[in-house]
Amino acid sequence: MRLQTIVFMLVAAAFTNIYITQPVLPVLQAEFTADTVTVSYTVAAVILGVAIATLPFGTLVDHMPIKPIILGGGISVALAGVICATTDTLWVLIGARFVQGLFIPALTTCLAAYLARALPAEKLSIVMGSYVSATVVGGLGGRLLGGWIHPPLDWRYAFVSASILIMTATLIAIKFLPDETTAKVKPHKHTNYLALLRRWELLRIYVLASASFFIFSAIFNFLPFRLQAPPFELPTGLVTLLYLVYVMGIFMGPSAGRLSNRYGSGRTLITGVAILGLSIAITLLSTLTAIVIGLVGICAGFFTVHAVAVGLLNRRLNSGQGRANAMYVLFYYIGGWIGITLGGLAYELGNWNGVVQLCMIMLIPLLIVSMTERRLSG
Repeated sequence: MRLQTIVFMLVAAAFTNIYITQPVLPVLQAEFTADTVTVSYTVAAVILGVAIATLPFGTLVDHMPIKPIILGGGISVALAGVICATTDTLWVLIGARFVQGLFIPALTTCLAAYLARALPAEKLSIVMGSYVSATVVGGLGGRLLGGWIHPPLDWRYAFVSASILIMTATLIAIKFLPDETTAKVKPHKHTNYLALLRRWELLRIYVLASASFFIFSAIFNFLPFRLQAPPFELPTGLVTLLYLVYVMGIFMGPSAGRLSNRYGSGRTLITGVAILGLSIAITLLSTLTAIVIGLVGICAGFFTVHAVAVGLLNRRLNSGQGRANAMYVLFYYIGGWIGITLGGLAYELGNWNGVVQLCMIMLIPLLIVSMTERRLSG
């Protein structure tokens, strides 16, 4: 139970830093007098950093003890957060956010690899359940922290709070995580990354990861612009409340797994993609009720695809699980970064309609892969 708590705290604290600025992007745009694309980099830079650093940290943890990596990562993320809180220059803020992204895998990817090596299978599944829940809670917590602290104080205080949180979780992990000699770390096999990419059945799964997070990131990153413009004109605090739909991830992961076991991965993927597409279309309606329904459906569809893809990946691996999952994370976050970047251009060219059209295009590879999985699974 103590190990689950440590894992939950560290991972949630790490993910809290990723989406802090997302609900206050219009506020940042006004404060720094920036365009939509540039201000969206305050989120995209973190995601790009995570994508770039995932594979190097996945390799580093094979050669170093876990505690120094976690300590270095925690200090780096916290210090970069302090810079975010104190800078008056947008590009310094973006640069510091990129640094945060570079070191977040030290707290997440490395921890997951350590747990996979150190724990027996029956205990690993329990602890990794805490890990997955923490990613959802942390992602939601960062959005709420950034959006709720802003009205009474300032968005900068969110970074101060997040830095304190990450340092506290880091120090607790350093003190209480079992030493690797004590944990009896299991030997691990190295798998070449290129060998993974040559496997078409794995590459299809990586496409699912990239395309689905592309859509999810584009929708939620430009949601505040949509809701703070006419006809809604909602305040930041109320916009932030809508991010509560993110808790769907806690329920959809296990549910998608059960549906996949019962009806097959292909059918479940097709259902998830269909829900995702219909829900994106619903957000075109200019009522708050439609927006809420659409966002709930987008979360349901996205987390269904995400959960089934992760399950498919690990069922198809006999070895190299660590690097294969690191590659999944790489594709996942690159998709998110591209989604935010192109989503900003789409919003500038066509407002919310442009973002929706872009996401509808990205449904095509999702549907092709889902139908392929359905056909191959019989």
